[in-house]
Amino acid sequence: MKHVIAVAFLLSGTLLLIQGCQRKPAAETPKASSAGSNPQSKDDALVLITGGQFTMGDKDEPDAPPHEIAISPFYMDKCLVTQEQYEKLMKDNPSRWKNPKHPVEGVRWSDCVKFCNERSRAEGLTPCYDLTTWQCNFEANGYRLPTEAEWEYACRAGTRTPYFFGNSVSGLADYAWFDQNSGGHPQPVGQKKPNPWGLYDICGNVWQWCNDYYKVDYYPESPRENPRGPEKGDAKVVRGGAWKFSDTNCRSGYRNNENPGYVDVCFGYDIYGFRCVRNAPAK
Repeated sequence: MKHVIAVAFLLSGTLLLIQGCQRKPAAETPKASSAGSNPQSKDDALVLITGGQFTMGDKDEPDAPPHEIAISPFYMDKCLVTQEQYEKLMKDNPSRWKNPKHPVEGVRWSDCVKFCNERSRAEGLTPCYDLTTWQCNFEANGYRLPTEAEWEYACRAGTRTPYFFGNSVSGLADYAWFDQNSGGHPQPVGQKKPNPWGLYDICGNVWQWCNDYYKVDYYPESPRENPRGPEKGDAKVVRGGAWKFSDTNCRSGYRNNENPGYVDVCFGYDIYGFRCVRNAPAK
């Protein structure tokens, strides 16, 4: 169910290097390749998502009419940010379901962008976010949250079907943790099969915060190249479905949203996590 609930932001931060998920990267495909931000650690892996055009949207969703979009190259985390990664960098773990290998959850949008900034500083990169205005500098070389368009482009991995593995929901359990197989809680990252571009848990496990504000009728006014969402709004986009949600929410084009400052485990907000991206050179 698509919803919006409100409250306030929380601030915190510190720094240190990050470790990634345990699974090895999938074989390279024509559209993506494995890339490590720390050459001494295969675990700190990113996937290079080369630029291209795709049809964004889902004809079965009233807020997601299909439309053509062009995306520039970027790097994306192979796996969701784990509790271990988050705690090493931020000296805090807001998650309800404590396990170092689980995705960090219970994070506000503001927590995620602060993590992005600290990760950037830890790796000698320029932070993307102004924590006074919460604006993103898309020209900076540091980490940020993916735009909604980048997320869907990476999730689809060159496919046009409702799920990146086909038209039918059959087979979803091979790729995602959702309400029918999660056991009622999140699961360690990187345990299911990756999508064709080597991204693990791109659907299921936890909803993934995107950089964009949510607007129900944004797609018709969206620019064709690198759309970044409305300039303002009350909610941020979340994508991918989660451990307590149905298979429908795991479709590549399914949109959802949440107030960026609200999180409360008593009301089930142990469902929000994230992964980071950063710009890649255009070829």
